[in-house]
This record gives sequence, C-alpha cells and structure tokens, in this order.
Amino acid sequence: MFPDYEIRFARIEDLVKLAEIEQAAARLFRDTSYAFLVNAQPLSMDFVTQQFQAERVWVAVNDRDIVVGYAIAQEVDGNAYLQEIDVHPVYGRRGIGRKLVERVCVWAKKQNYHRILLSTFLDIEWNAPFYTKLGFQILPEVELSFGFQQIRCKEAEAGLPIDRRVIMYRDLGQAMSLTSR
Repeated sequence: MFPDYEIRFARIEDLVKLAEIEQAAARLFRDTSYAFLVNAQPLSMDFVTQQFQAERVWVAVNDRDIVVGYAIAQEVDGNAYLQEIDVHPVYGRRGIGRKLVERVCVWAKKQNYHRILLSTFLDIEWNAPFYTKLGFQILPEVELSFGFQQIRCKEAEAGLPIDRRVIMYRDLGQAMSLTSR
C-alpha cells in the first residue's frame, strides 16, 4: 500500500532537492532515443528561485514530508505554462504526477488563466500520451504565439529534436477537483 502524498507550495528549504529529483527523473530516458537527456543540466537555481518567489513551485511530499516530486509554472504570453514536472522514479506510477498537474491547473484557473500549456515529447509514454489522458491536446504549430515559438527555438538550441516535440494545452474549464480523485 502506498502512503498518501500531499501537494503543497514549496518552501525555501525544499528547493535544494529539486535538481536531484530532476536528474533522477532524467535517467528514465536512458533506454530511449533521448538518452542524451540523462546528462542534461537541471533548471538553474536562479530560475527556480524566481518562480518560487512568484509562488509557482509546488512539491509532492510523502507522509514524512520528504519531497518526492515537483512542478514549476510560469507565464508565457498570457498563458499558464507548466515549465517542469518531475517525480523521483522511486515514487513513480503512484498518481503523483497527475496530482501535481491537477494542482497547477487549479492554481492557474484561480489566477484567471484560460488555459495551461506545456512542451513535451510526442512519443514517450510518460509525456504526450500521459498528458492526453489528463485532457491536454496538441496545439497546432500555426497557433504558436511568439513566446511559444521562442520556447521551441530554445529547445532546438538545447539539442532537442523539435520534430518529436509538441506544445500541448488544456482549457482550464476542465481543471479537475483534487478531492474528486
């Protein structure tokens, strides 16, 4: 039986754990065509701290208040953008990622965003197929705003295969109640 996991806003002392979780989650790419991501640099602490100060960082903690996953959002062109979400693989497949996504969606709706977007791999099970199950849809390339075109450019500069990545969105009228699941 899995313990319950709580999703809460991050505390300053939680931030040091996020890079470790991101790097552990990146190891899931080891046996994929994206194995190069295993050695990718985690998000900069400056960026994480900036989003923390804007109250856009959430953590998943177990019953001992140990951080096992996190999500970071930001604003891009007037939309909520799920910049990063990672769950330590030891705690994977327990619904924690889904809970994190839903918490960010609830937050975004309360902030009066009409939709939330993210960028992800099209062909990795825990990427686009996962988000599709949560109500996300692929945004056609022709609908990408300037900010999302910039995100695509930065991903290409970082060596990500843009032809296998998509921007996905979810209308926030679909945000699910955390208590209903």
